[in-house]
Amino acid sequence: MIDFELSPQQKQVRDMVHWFAEHEMRPISLLADKEERVPDEWLAKVNRMGISLSMSNFGGDAGKKKDDAARKEPRERQANRLGVIAAEELAWGDPAIALSLPGPGLGGPPVQSTGTPEQKERFLGIFTKDEPRWGAYALTEPGAGSDVSGIRTSAKKVDGGYVLNGHKVYITNGGRASWVVAFATVDPSLGRAGHRAFVVEKGTPGFTCTRVAHKMGLRASETAELVFEDCFVPIDNLLGGEAHYENRAGSSGFRVAMSTFDSTRPIVAAMAVGIARAAYEYTLEFVKQEYPRGQRVRHDVLAKLGEMDAKIHAARLLTWEAAWKADLGQPNAKEAAMCKAHAGRVSLEVCADCLEIMGPIGLDGHLVEKLYRDVKVFDIFEGTNQIQHLIVARRLYEPHGLRL
Repeated sequence: MIDFELSPQQKQVRDMVHWFAEHEMRPISLLADKEERVPDEWLAKVNRMGISLSMSNFGGDAGKKKDDAARKEPRERQANRLGVIAAEELAWGDPAIALSLPGPGLGGPPVQSTGTPEQKERFLGIFTKDEPRWGAYALTEPGAGSDVSGIRTSAKKVDGGYVLNGHKVYITNGGRASWVVAFATVDPSLGRAGHRAFVVEKGTPGFTCTRVAHKMGLRASETAELVFEDCFVPIDNLLGGEAHYENRAGSSGFRVAMSTFDSTRPIVAAMAVGIARAAYEYTLEFVKQEYPRGQRVRHDVLAKLGEMDAKIHAARLLTWEAAWKADLGQPNAKEAAMCKAHAGRVSLEVCADCLEIMGPIGLDGHLVEKLYRDVKVFDIFEGTNQIQHLIVARRLYEPHGLRL
C-alpha cells in the first residue's frame, strides 16, 4: 500500500521552509518583482541560514553516511522527496526569489551525477555560508530549446582542452554564476553522440554574459544570455573526463542533460504546485472577506474553488510519485514528464481562475496578478508541455511497437 502521510522529518522540513517563505520571502515579494532584483543583503543573510533550492540543504541524504556507517543499516533515500516538499513551500513564498537563492542550482545535479570526485570537490565545495555563490546550467540556444539534440555550440579539441564557440539563452543565474555547466557538440553531424558537458568558470577568457533579460514574470530572477567566443576550457573541466564519453560511445553528453531533467522536472512541478496553492489560498481569503459569515456565496464560485483544490492535490501527488521513484533509484522519466506537464498546466489554470473570481480588483497590485505573470514559464522551461507529452507517449507506446 502507498502511504500518503509525511514522515516526521518531512513535516519538519515543510514547516521550517513554510515559516521561511511566509516571514522572509513574502514581505519582499512584490518589491523584488517591481525592482527586478533580490536585495544583496537579503541573499547574504539567507546564505548564512543555509537555505537554497538544493535538495541536500533540507536534511536529505547529505550528511547521513556517518550515521549509517555507525548503525551498519541502510537508510532510505529521500532527498528527492524532501526537495519537492521544500520547493513547493519556497514557490508558495515567491517563485522568482526561490530561483534566486544561492547554490549550485540546475548545474548541481549533472556535476553530482557525472563529475569525477575531484570535480565534485572543486565545483560543489565552493558553496559555503561564507558568501553567496551560484551555479548555472547552460543548455538552451536560440535555435535549440525543446530540441536539445539540435545544439550548435561547438567544442573543438585542442592541446590541453577544448575551444568553445556558441550562444546560450534563458540561463537562470547565468550572469552571476561562479560556473556554468555548458553543453556543446564536438561534431553536429553526430547528433546526440557528439554532445559534451563542460564546467566553464566565471572569468574564463572568451566567456561573457551579454544580456540580462527583462521579463513579464519571474522578474526578480536573473535570466541571462551567455556567449562563448574562442573560449578555451581545460580538459579537467570536461564533466566526467574523456573516458566517461569514450566508454559510452560518445552519447553521454545528451544523457547527462536528460538525467538532469529527470531529477529537476519534479522540482519545477512542485514549484508550480506551490504557485497554484498560493493563488488559491489568497483567493479563498478574498472570498471570505467579500462574503461575510452567514452570507451565501455564489455557487459557481464555490464550485470553482473546489475544482482548484482537487487539481492542486492531483498535481502534488503526481509530483510526489516522480520524486519517490527517483529516491528508490527507479527510472522516472515518464513520471517526471507527467508531473511537470500536469502541474504547469494546472497552475496556469488555477491562477487564471483566481483572477476571474477576483475580477478587476485582482489586477490592482495583488499577489495573484504577480503569480499569474510568474506561472506562464512553468508551462515552458525544463521542456515545454508538448515535449513532456512526447516523452510520456514514447515510454508508453514504443515498447508496443508504436514508434513516434
